Amino acid sequence: MEPVRVVTSRAVPLDRSDVDTDQIIPSDWLKRVERTGFGKGLFAEWRDDRDFVLNQPEHAGAAILVAGPNFGVGSSREHAVWALLDYGFRAVVAPRFGDIFRNNSTRSGLVPAQVEPAFGRRLLDAVSADADLEVTVDVERRLVEAPAAGLEGRFELDELTQRRLLEGLDDVGLTLRRADAIKEFEDRRPSWLPSVG
Repeated sequence: MEPVRVVTSRAVPLDRSDVDTDQIIPSDWLKRVERTGFGKGLFAEWRDDRDFVLNQPEHAGAAILVAGPNFGVGSSREHAVWALLDYGFRAVVAPRFGDIFRNNSTRSGLVPAQVEPAFGRRLLDAVSADADLEVTVDVERRLVEAPAAGLEGRFELDELTQRRLLEGLDDVGLTLRRADAIKEFEDRRPSWLPSVG
């Protein structure tokens, strides 16, 4: 996975709450064996409506999705994350994520920026009002901002997840980093302190 430090882009406003993984990528798409090509199935049932936000030309090429609360709830399908990434999204901003979805996101390099509900609403309204509004998701500073709209808000991200994103580590890389940290600690451990390993 590629490291993710900062994502700056226009954003797509998805003003819906409780979006589950079956809505993100319908079950018909789960028959594919490779991890690519899922972008075509992203929100497939909603995209039949020509007024759906992803069908609007002004949102083409945006790399940030701004959604309502409870995004990615439901079943634990990694395909939902693969679909978002394959479509071109690099970050999703929402007031709350499903736990499994958030974990799957960071393992694949998609930034789940969980913000305070009031800030999430203001950002969603600003992006809905201005399709050209530039939004930045800064992993290092744990910050979402849209300077032209005067918006700036912090998002939750534990240190291990932040490191995973910043260094582009998959589970194997993270395990190796942990092992290196333990070895480094053991090498410097005072004799009176019990061993970690």
